Amino acid sequence: MSKGHEKTTKSVEVLWFLRRPVQIAGDIAILSIAFILSYLPAVNMQLGDFYLDIALLQVPLVVLVQFASLFLFGAYSIIWRYIGLSDLKVFINAAVVSALILLSLRFFAYELLTPSYKIPISVILIDTALGFGGLLTLRIIRRFVYEMGIGGKPTRLGARRKNIPTLVVGAGRLGSLAVREIVTRKDSGLEIRGFIDDDTTKIGGSVSGVKVLGTTSDLHRLASEMGVEQVVIAIGQANGSDIRRIFDLCRALDLKARMLPSIGEIAGGTVEINRVRDVEIEDLLGREEVVLEEQLLAEFLKDRTVLVTGAGGSIGSEIVRQCLRYEPSRILLVERAEYLLFEVQREIGKLETNIEVIPILADIGDRLRMEEIFSTHRPQIVFHAAAHKHVPLMETNATEAIKNNVLASRVLGEVAGQHGVKDFVLISTDKAVNPTSVMGASKRVAEIVLQALNDRFETNYIAVRFGNVLGSAGSVIPIFKDQIKGGGPLTVTDSQMTRYFMTMPEAARLVMHAGGLGRSGEIFILDMGNPVRIVDLAEDLIRLSGFEPYTDIDIVFTGIRQGEKMFEELEISGEDLLKTRHPKIFIGKIASYEQDQVSRILDRLRSASESSDVIEIRATLSEFIPEAKLSPQVSSDVESTEPIQVDVSEAKSIPDPVGN
Repeated sequence: MSKGHEKTTKSVEVLWFLRRPVQIAGDIAILSIAFILSYLPAVNMQLGDFYLDIALLQVPLVVLVQFASLFLFGAYSIIWRYIGLSDLKVFINAAVVSALILLSLRFFAYELLTPSYKIPISVILIDTALGFGGLLTLRIIRRFVYEMGIGGKPTRLGARRKNIPTLVVGAGRLGSLAVREIVTRKDSGLEIRGFIDDDTTKIGGSVSGVKVLGTTSDLHRLASEMGVEQVVIAIGQANGSDIRRIFDLCRALDLKARMLPSIGEIAGGTVEINRVRDVEIEDLLGREEVVLEEQLLAEFLKDRTVLVTGAGGSIGSEIVRQCLRYEPSRILLVERAEYLLFEVQREIGKLETNIEVIPILADIGDRLRMEEIFSTHRPQIVFHAAAHKHVPLMETNATEAIKNNVLASRVLGEVAGQHGVKDFVLISTDKAVNPTSVMGASKRVAEIVLQALNDRFETNYIAVRFGNVLGSAGSVIPIFKDQIKGGGPLTVTDSQMTRYFMTMPEAARLVMHAGGLGRSGEIFILDMGNPVRIVDLAEDLIRLSGFEPYTDIDIVFTGIRQGEKMFEELEISGEDLLKTRHPKIFIGKIASYEQDQVSRILDRLRSASESSDVIEIRATLSEFIPEAKLSPQVSSDVESTEPIQVDVSEAKSIPDPVGN
């Protein structure tokens, strides 16, 4: 803990101490009474008489020592109504220290104390037990009163809100913590009627005072017998298949299925443990929580100047948020869209951080502007997230794809190398593998450019490939949600299309982790799990919104668009994948190109983009990337395909409307 943080914490504790006069008065009374009782012969068999005058003389000194010990160990930062077993050590430590101080004064401070202040050993020991036992008893009574309902918050205008009869799935650590908090709050809106857990050894037991009634196979019976309207899933490490099974079971029984936040979210302070939420599509996809090597990331980022391009975009802004956790000295937000830069700066400004965040409006393809930025701020780490990523749009705007994804990346990479940047991380895509689109081919060329730059400069240039990011701007999830809000239909391209998905925090963390692991010229490939059929995604989103697919909201096919793949790949055929020390990060051993070959192709692409020669761009990309499968030119009717109505009897799978 930093000295500044420690000082702030102690100041807060002092204020808390001073704002609790009734609590302090109660503690003084208990400690004083305990000390006087310690002189009673009926309590202290070592004494033959009751020395009230001596007790009253000594009590201020004793209470002062005990109060100092309580304050030293943080007893007054504990909220009474939430006191638990973990707080006992605070009072035990304070009791032991205060007793040792008083015993030390008894034996070793004769010259400081008159005989009247020499407290008998038996009195000190009895007083310590009575006094601190009394303090704990007072706090336990306060918690008991609170849990009986006196401490709950009233609803607006004193109205009593109906609590929803609820069963909790998961009688483990998360369920125990959550139920303990929920049952003490009148404003939770939940009436917990029991646990269900598939661990049969727990059945009949009690967790936080709530009975474990059965397994998920008993849900139908229990819901009927107990009038349950809702199920809350409280499984700390639940995978997607578990959540889907429970969600489908609840849907069949017409029960609302909801979720508790994970232990990781609670520990990170992002949500309260009793903050029950709806099941989200991320829960059903079941991405495992990424375990990070915190020490590696701290060494990689702490006290460094970090530059993030595309900082206003989905991935760029998430990288910024994640970087803040590891205390870089500065973060440079480079973005050419003014509104996006304003938004990310405003969001970061709301966070409590001492890290300097500098918004920079700039185009990464402007070499002079980049030179100015790198000369002024001297970044040590660059996360290059700026790119055009929308497949169909880049098919009809190929020159812009080349300018931004290829030529601007080269400018940025060269400037970074010339200014001694230590690590340069390019955000790449699975669409760079055997590309069928200009967007995918442009990102593959960007990877090759980085490998070539690695031979020219001391900078560690690495690329990180991953698939679609759930909820990113322009991706399938936000589009589907907008279509559902409008009453449908959901538009998709082909019934057999699949994609890899990961969450934005997961993608950002793995990119940062790969940056910390990376060595010059490596292309990292992230473990994307299993591909997801877009049809399942569409149907799940409709159900999560409270509707039935094909009945309440329809789904139509628009036909696959030029540049789109039916199935995405993560590595080129013949690439060797090497394991790293992180189980979700691999290294693709990909042959690099000769410097003169890279320069020659880049010259051709620059010339073609300047003259807007789309046919030459496609021809050059196909020649440069043998595994690419680009059509010679964009079809004139590529955006005019009419939707195809899907027969409900055939509707078993659905594709991506945007092809991302």
